Amino acid sequence: MSTDDDHTPAAETAALPGETPVQRALRLKKAAIDARPKPPRGGRFQREQAARIKSGASRPWMSK
Repeated sequence: MSTDDDHTPAAETAALPGETPVQRALRLKKAAIDARPKPPRGGRFQREQAARIKSGASRPWMSK
């Protein structure tokens, strides 16, 4: 069974005037992507990501 929380509101899914079905699908897809949780930006997390050793750096025999 589904609950009321499983459905998007009708206002979000309603087609805008002059909008084609492809444009509507793209708009809904972008809205779904924007609604996803984003990874943290800046601060300690970004410094840790930048400080990682490159994959080839630990194998000096792989480079000439």
